[in-house]
Amino acid sequence: MADFFFQYGLFLAKTVTFVVALAVATALVVGLSRRGAPRGGLRVEKLNDRYRESAAGLRRAVLGRSEWKKVARREAKERKAREKGSAADRGRVFVLDFKGDIRATAVASLREEVSAVVAAATPRDEVVLRLENFGGAVHEHGLAASQLARLRSRGIPLTVIVDKGAASGGYMMACVAGRIIAAPFAVVGSIGVVAQIPNFNRALTERGVDFEQVTAGRYKRTVTMFGRTTDEDRAKLREELEEVHALFKAMVAEHRPKLDIEAVATGEHWYGSRALELGLVDALGASDDYLLAAAEKADVFHVSYQVRHSLQEKLFAAVRAAADQVELWLARRRQEQSLP
Repeated sequence: MADFFFQYGLFLAKTVTFVVALAVATALVVGLSRRGAPRGGLRVEKLNDRYRESAAGLRRAVLGRSEWKKVARREAKERKAREKGSAADRGRVFVLDFKGDIRATAVASLREEVSAVVAAATPRDEVVLRLENFGGAVHEHGLAASQLARLRSRGIPLTVIVDKGAASGGYMMACVAGRIIAAPFAVVGSIGVVAQIPNFNRALTERGVDFEQVTAGRYKRTVTMFGRTTDEDRAKLREELEEVHALFKAMVAEHRPKLDIEAVATGEHWYGSRALELGLVDALGASDDYLLAAAEKADVFHVSYQVRHSLQEKLFAAVRAAADQVELWLARRRQEQSLP
């Protein structure tokens, strides 16, 4: 049975290799034919209008025709009275969304959205980021956090609202905000660093397969998937993780100086209510309530940038996802075979 799993794993690896080669060839052909194609576009929607239309649609269905006309006329007069005067007298709220993944791929859109907002917003305005991110690659999430820091450096108030979760790299982004609001059961925290690397060296050795790796530099490679891992390799990797953890803690402490960083930087996560007690967030609530309240006194704009990926980019993304799945499958099979 073990040999079957190994052979099946090799078959999957060969399949992925073939798909990669096919994707590269196709991407080159398509890329040459689509040079100069538009890369994306910015979309701006005024949420005040959406909220008003949604409420009006429901009340129109509930109230009778004559009653609805009366209500509609009265609300129209009240709205005109509120909006009377210069539009500059009303506040503005710019709403951004960030739904994270391991590689924080949404940062491509975030940097465009932030650039647009920076060009239009003033310190009198507010930016609200609806964040859903459970972490991933350090450098990618660090870049996402640096995009939010651009807002803070220009004095533009930034509020992060967490409806589901902001953990690890997600909290690295959230802590940049001047204010963090989380739903009572949103997952918050996980200020820690982890590295997980499957190792196939023993399986290769048992089958007479040598793995050759030539490096220049003592620590160019330490723990790898196919090489033999030494105690020195593990120690070096741990040292690197501790260094990243120290940088992570320093960043959180800089933006939230009242936080007991040593108490919360254990890699643990907490739900919103407990996170509030620990000082990881500033208030409890949901993004919907916050934005509905903001729409009463300010113009609320949803800003989104849609990245148009080329066919070759989509192909490479699909191949990379397939390779990740094969790697995960092989690791699980090896783990199951080692169990008694």
